[in-house]
Amino acid sequence: MRRTHVAATVAAVGLLAAACAGRPAPATEVATPGVSAAAATTASGGAGPSPSSGGPTPTPVASLGPGERTVSVVAIDGYAEWGGVDPKVKWVGTFEKETGCKVSLRYYDPRQEEKPGDFPPSSFDVISATPEVGGRLMNEGKAAPLNTALLHGYDKIPKRLRTLPSVTRGERVYGVPYVWATNEILYDAGKVSPDGPQSLFTDKGPVMLRDRPLSLADAALALEAEGADAGADIKDPFDLTDAQLDAAAELFTSGKDGRRTFWRDPVEVVQGFATGSVRLAQATPYHLDVLRQGHKPVRALTDRPVTGWADAWMVSAQAAHPSCAYKWLDFTMSADVQRKVSAWMGLAPANPEGCTGAARRICADYRVGTSRAFRGVYFAVRPEAYDKWVERWSRIVS
Repeated sequence: MRRTHVAATVAAVGLLAAACAGRPAPATEVATPGVSAAAATTASGGAGPSPSSGGPTPTPVASLGPGERTVSVVAIDGYAEWGGVDPKVKWVGTFEKETGCKVSLRYYDPRQEEKPGDFPPSSFDVISATPEVGGRLMNEGKAAPLNTALLHGYDKIPKRLRTLPSVTRGERVYGVPYVWATNEILYDAGKVSPDGPQSLFTDKGPVMLRDRPLSLADAALALEAEGADAGADIKDPFDLTDAQLDAAAELFTSGKDGRRTFWRDPVEVVQGFATGSVRLAQATPYHLDVLRQGHKPVRALTDRPVTGWADAWMVSAQAAHPSCAYKWLDFTMSADVQRKVSAWMGLAPANPEGCTGAARRICADYRVGTSRAFRGVYFAVRPEAYDKWVERWSRIVS
């Protein structure tokens, strides 16, 4: 399996490019869908009703022991680095030395189609979860509520992130935010002058859109911005009626000549603008920074609101090693790890204290630590009718 990271290398033209490498470490494996050893093999998660599963509702642990000397970590690619891609990019080994908890590390692709039985809670201790995945874990009772009093760095995370519905249910906390980002509309100023967020769907193209069902929420915001009837009653772009969802889906095929492409690897956006093959794209502030460093005439619309997302660490409802799991949560909240993962992935750190060194510029891109950081941002949450979002999206990209 090959991995691509946003911050891996700088290409000769001065733009960010991919650093791809194999996974030779015997201590790691790639999680695959439907396999019990692969605790997290799919693209799902999010908000919705209270947890429901076949067993009793999990409860927060009351106290922690010295540690079980091992912890099973299931991570999104790039979120737990041990130096296999770049010897200078590693923090898993530091965790092992500081805590005595040996890490059993597996990876999963959150974009894969979800299947019944995915994320068996007995097969992992902690997992890095997108809003879609996290929502599913909470809905199915596979994530344990957290005793935040046992997490020493928890209060360093801004309240806005700590209270997101993608990591909470009522008064209970299920996830510790790790990194976050916003979806912006970038455009080639030499080719187009968009008049609003609806231009992403009405321009003749080529336009690049993020390949993710929750991109339908961005279309919902465009409906609202243009004053369309379907957008008149939209209060939350992640909470849509069937009619609103259909209207949002129709926007993706409303371009003048239908030249729409869908990206998964962030480097595709950089390459598209660098080669002049893209006029507009749904991307992130870090994409914009990278392109500006490469002296490309790319700008971002300043219109708000926008959508965003925060990925978080969650503990399994059946964690076999809860003390080491909590040590992992504390460790990943630390300023050092936050700085490293932000610089590696081009995403904003949840803990503003991570805004040092190589992450300082990225924090500036996302306005981390300022009053403007979260202004006008609708953070993603798994819609209650997520299966309908997946079905609409599959029709769009097919």
